[in-house]
Amino acid sequence: AETRRRVLAAVVECIAELGFQRTTGTEIARRAGVSWGAVQHHFGDKNGILASVLEQSFQRFVATLGSPAPADAPLASRVSDFIDRAWEHFSGPHYRTTFEILLNLPPEMESTWALGVLGTWREIWRQYFPESPLDERETADLMRYAVSVLSGLATTNILEGRGGRSAGRSLARLKDTLLRELRPGAPGSPASTEKVGESKGR
Repeated sequence: AETRRRVLAAVVECIAELGFQRTTGTEIARRAGVSWGAVQHHFGDKNGILASVLEQSFQRFVATLGSPAPADAPLASRVSDFIDRAWEHFSGPHYRTTFEILLNLPPEMESTWALGVLGTWREIWRQYFPESPLDERETADLMRYAVSVLSGLATTNILEGRGGRSAGRSLARLKDTLLRELRPGAPGSPASTEKVGESKGR
């Protein structure tokens, strides 16, 4: 278990620092403090390592979102909490590693992984927003929009480095959009006067 942990941590560190193409088996083994033979013993081939990193990254994402506030908590509070927690993951090194792996993943692995992620993502979404007035197609579109914004902001941060601009304003717009779309009885209505930051504790 400790060897697996060290190898997975080394992969995340290597890809985040060096990029996917420059991450070699030799460098992974060196950072993990094990032989390449030991890496292969635990993960098999390179695809086995990548699949394990993706799984670990998504489990961290699920853990970061954690248990949502009670369904009777203000919708604005739940929207804000959801986006803040999601951004904590998207802005971190594990997402950067996931992003680079997905760009280079064999198509058959990508499709299998994506199906599992989509099912879990929908379940988390329902837990946060059980009162959503949207049907399945509209819900899928809104989830895709949220992921697109978060991943786009994360990519911008990667490209701009430490000098990147704050994502705060863009995240606030995303929260307002979700609040408007998820408000029961008013899908597609004009933006509500209730602001996300006005709920208790925000």
